[in-house]
Amino acid sequence: MNIQKIILSLCAAAIALSLAVISVVFIYAPPKPIEVKTGVINDNEYEPVKWGQLYPLEYDSWVKTKEPRKSGKSEYKKGWDDDGIIYDKLSEFPYMALLFKGWGFGVEYNEPRGHHYMMIDQNEVDPSRLKAGGACLTCKTPYADKLARETKGAIFSAPYKDAVNMIPENHRELGVACIDCHDNKTMDLKVSKWTILKSLETIGHADCTKEQMRNVVCAQCHVTYIIPKDAEMKSTDVIFPWKGGKWGNISVETIIANIKSDPSHNEWTQAVTGFKVGFIRHPEFEFFTANSTHFKAGASCADCHMPYKRVGANKISDHDIKSPLKEDMRACLQCHAETPEWLKERVVATQQKTIALMNRSGYAVATAAKLFELAHKERDNGKTIETALYDKAKDYYLEAFYRCIFLGAENSVGFHNPPEALRIAGDSVAYASKAEALLRQGLSKAGVEVPLHVNLELSKYINQRGEKKLNFRPEQEFADPTAIQDTLLPKEMKGL
Repeated sequence: MNIQKIILSLCAAAIALSLAVISVVFIYAPPKPIEVKTGVINDNEYEPVKWGQLYPLEYDSWVKTKEPRKSGKSEYKKGWDDDGIIYDKLSEFPYMALLFKGWGFGVEYNEPRGHHYMMIDQNEVDPSRLKAGGACLTCKTPYADKLARETKGAIFSAPYKDAVNMIPENHRELGVACIDCHDNKTMDLKVSKWTILKSLETIGHADCTKEQMRNVVCAQCHVTYIIPKDAEMKSTDVIFPWKGGKWGNISVETIIANIKSDPSHNEWTQAVTGFKVGFIRHPEFEFFTANSTHFKAGASCADCHMPYKRVGANKISDHDIKSPLKEDMRACLQCHAETPEWLKERVVATQQKTIALMNRSGYAVATAAKLFELAHKERDNGKTIETALYDKAKDYYLEAFYRCIFLGAENSVGFHNPPEALRIAGDSVAYASKAEALLRQGLSKAGVEVPLHVNLELSKYINQRGEKKLNFRPEQEFADPTAIQDTLLPKEMKGL
């Protein structure tokens, strides 16, 4: 009995001690930390400085997007580096000058300089690039959605400079800003542009998770889009070609089908062929989310281009948005255990393979375009080109053309989705080769002798462009890393 009493006494003491400890914890434990706000961000506040008063670290990193990057970090995407050079995509890929003749992109088409320069680049580019009018502002200014609503869509057909003048004067050079991506009350990620809201509904994905929003906020702008035209070739809206697609599978085939589904989607006339065609612009979101390895692994745009960083005792998402290459692969090291040198070598190796096939695709499409030019000339001179062969060649040509410009417009040189890049380029080459074969057959039947190698005459497309009289810069050309392209199309046949 004595032992039992002792045990009971010990248990009672232990319980009393536990209760005492719990009481002390509840009485003396520090209160749960809460976020202390030093002010309020008003609704419809467009001025980033006002947001920066509450979130100075994020604001300070956002401001840095105007600073040039250290040169030599990236082999194929140089953008705005401290060498001070504006990189000309038509010099990097000379076949583009031929394919885009008749369109503003065939006059001046530069590598992007970053978010700070979105509106500035628009103001400085050749005026031929601004014929779409106010529609060009859709992904350039945070005021786009407001202006689209207030003008009931008239902003789209307004001359570009008139549309810019609708923006408050102090913000006419303001590119993407805090209000584009954040809720002013909670700082949660949000989207507001009509384009992305309608398009997410179209693919049955109007409700996005918090993690998905780390892709979707970027998809407000880093997507391709169509600017439908009326009978007078004035812009009527801006839409995403996503109909028939779904989350994680908005393929290049879906995009092409949407472009071809309506004649109003043909925005310009290609000078070499005379065909009215559509266009594909920076389709990063569609390309990355099309079953890519990183997307399937759960990585988002923000993980790679806005990695977390320490600023003193604080951890923030870096708003100085850039390629991981520009910062020695710091973003990649969040997940990968390999060295920065090894990771960079993998990126460059992927991009080299993509560049090789982009050359293959681009010059195959350009060759087919020149054969159409020849066919039209011979037809005007009285030759009869078999209709069935011609029509089928045109179908194949357009399939090749759209795939070619898809890869040229996408800003990762294949790395966002390497297998998809190789598939698209390979299909483009196949379609272009088939178009060339059919045209050769049709021309031969019409009694026209076609040379083994077609002279592309690139110098007449790439030199003396626009008001600035821009010329080819051979030092910027991305030659085929495998050197195979020169065996398929001798250098002298480029006509540079």
